[in-house]
Amino acid sequence: MSATGGGKAILAAFLANLGIAVAKFVAWFFSGSASMLAEGIHSVADSGNQLLLMLGGRRARREADHEHPFGYGRERYVYAFVVAIILFSVGGLFSLFEGIGKITDPHELNNVWLAVLVLVIAIVLESFSLRTAVRESRPHKQKDESWFAFIRHAKAPELPVVLLEDVAALTGLVFALLGVGLAWLTGNPLFDAIGTLMIGTLLILVAITLGVETKSLLVGEGAKPADLRRIVDAVEAGPDVERVIHLRTLYLGPDELLVAAKLAFRADRPLSTVAADIDVVERSIRAAVPIARVIYLEPDVYRPAADPAPPTEAFILKSED
Repeated sequence: MSATGGGKAILAAFLANLGIAVAKFVAWFFSGSASMLAEGIHSVADSGNQLLLMLGGRRARREADHEHPFGYGRERYVYAFVVAIILFSVGGLFSLFEGIGKITDPHELNNVWLAVLVLVIAIVLESFSLRTAVRESRPHKQKDESWFAFIRHAKAPELPVVLLEDVAALTGLVFALLGVGLAWLTGNPLFDAIGTLMIGTLLILVAITLGVETKSLLVGEGAKPADLRRIVDAVEAGPDVERVIHLRTLYLGPDELLVAAKLAFRADRPLSTVAADIDVVERSIRAAVPIARVIYLEPDVYRPAADPAPPTEAFILKSED
């Protein structure tokens, strides 16, 4: 997995969730708390999700072949989307089902002190996991970018997934602690059921958020505005490039960007000179945006009558300046 894949954050989250899941199931067995069962299933789902993210990162490193000439980088998006589905079904729907069952058939909790102890320890461990995810994500986050914007716009899916999972896990633990604690203090098991329903609703909302953002990456996203600006500047700084006629970009994977452009040159320039100029432009683009690894540049002569429409992403960018 590449540096942007957040391998340390994924491993930390996996180890934390695996240990916490065992503790939660033990506490559920002795207390009978539906919130503890929902949290146990949540941790198992999270552990499986981290394994899927690691598998996706491993498979994405495969070399390009005849069947997949642009490589397997977008496979990381596929596994991240599967994670969202698992979180929605295994985590969220199961918790809702368990909470509804506890409302229709309530029963008192036993050994509540054990459940509370496990939840407090789990909150501490999840806090360390979230801290690791934040530290791994910070180098890839723009200085003036909010965490919400980072999750929405990050092209590497692993870090946003782990961040959202850790935040959801901490929030879910607080819900479980409130539900179990209030059921213990009041003697009313309905609070435990309410806590379970809150956990399920939270997981479904997180899963929907992950699904929507990952779907956008699967469909195909272009370069970020800052990178697009650098590409345009690099092209226009090229030798005798009159203008950009068309420009399209597409992420082939989190660390690989495709750039395709039609560039206008003077009609009187020899083909050999234009070919040399294109080589210079390619090197300039790669220097400006290192992840632009696949570049196709087509030389042409600009004809306004033949190209009347707004030509490119670059046109939009210039219009915003």
